[in-house]
Amino acid sequence: MKILRTIYIFLFLSLVCFGDDRPNIIFIFADDWGWGDLGCHGHPYLKTPNIDRLAEEGTDFHRFSVASGVCSPSRTAVMTGHFPARYSIDGHFAWVPSNQKRNMPDWLNPQAPLLTKFLQEAGYATAHYGKWHLANDMIPDSPLPSAYGIDEYGAFNCAGPQMFVHDDVKMAIPFIERSHELGKPFFINLWMHEPHTPFHVDPKFMEQFSELPQADAIYAATLFHADLRIGQLLDALESNGLTEDTLVIFSSDNGPARGAPGTPLVLTYDTATGLGYGLGAAKGITGGRLEYKGSLMEGGIGVPFIARWPGKVPAGVIDKTNIISAVDLLPTFCALADAPLPVDYRPDGISQVSALEGKPTTGRETPLFWRMAKKSRAFAVVHKQWKMVADSELSKFELFDLVADPLESKELSSVQPEVVLELKNLIVEWQKTLPATPSGPVFSALRAENALK
Repeated sequence: MKILRTIYIFLFLSLVCFGDDRPNIIFIFADDWGWGDLGCHGHPYLKTPNIDRLAEEGTDFHRFSVASGVCSPSRTAVMTGHFPARYSIDGHFAWVPSNQKRNMPDWLNPQAPLLTKFLQEAGYATAHYGKWHLANDMIPDSPLPSAYGIDEYGAFNCAGPQMFVHDDVKMAIPFIERSHELGKPFFINLWMHEPHTPFHVDPKFMEQFSELPQADAIYAATLFHADLRIGQLLDALESNGLTEDTLVIFSSDNGPARGAPGTPLVLTYDTATGLGYGLGAAKGITGGRLEYKGSLMEGGIGVPFIARWPGKVPAGVIDKTNIISAVDLLPTFCALADAPLPVDYRPDGISQVSALEGKPTTGRETPLFWRMAKKSRAFAVVHKQWKMVADSELSKFELFDLVADPLESKELSSVQPEVVLELKNLIVEWQKTLPATPSGPVFSALRAENALK
């Protein structure tokens, strides 16, 4: 203990005497934002000038994937650096009976290894603004974000008061300024609502897209509003002299949602965010990737990932070789922050600092795994250049070479049986490491009440 205390005192004095040159980190995590829903990715009518600016001033990674085709598991991976199946989180957090029926917990265990706690313990000011969905607003006894190593927050899809969906950047800017005045590096989860349903569209933005059909105009205006707020955030960094000291990343929790053909344009109500347009206005595209939200094909898990850190992340670069996953973010951010990881913690991801610095690789040596609660395409694995998708019985397989064919246009299982067998065995061995049921303080008191009914 004396040695540890001496180390901490030395680190504290070093920061006081020489300043803290660790980067601020802002992780912008949009909700259902398709890979093709950006001007810089060639969208025919969407306007995203501020996200495009991030791409011009940073690196646009084309080979990033999240840990699920839906929301809560992807967010779990970011926060823990683990595959969400390790916490029995295979779908979105809903109300208690639904969670119980799907063998899911009612929230992410706040005692799990957490990115925000690691950074907080390393001296970072931590904040969360926007969507939470590591619990649900319909579970009033779920832990608040402050239980997860977060100093300040405004959130929705959580217990307690629900933040207005468009106030994310409005709340983040004062936190940035306070942290800067205190001389503390900061970390912000800026988890935006857009473009998840309901679409809470501002009519004045729709005027810019009046030539489009109404549904397309709603979608375009919704994303334009989100991009506008990102511009306000970038301007705040600039005015406070923090641009060169801050890593800003834009990404999405999964691919775009799409209604069935002919879905009517009607208003829907969400208990966390209120009234807005439903799936009839969901017009997201995937840039040629197969399928949409809810799928383990690249249209469901292959999402934008744009990083800017002037002088550190190469500017104006498109990276098509580095295969990066959401589980890599915790080890990457902690490496940049000099935040020590517990000796018994084993992330499923790896540090991607070298990738951010512009050093390319081919393939993925550390396997990535996916599991979703469905019969077809329930599992996926990526190893080296290969991706394989399998059904829940591990009896049907689809194999793709992601390096040669990132859009999954050529299925190769019949001509590469030895690769199929190798990847199947990886999934089988991975399954043995997963829990059969959730455990820990992750169940609402409402479960007992439900059992009595």
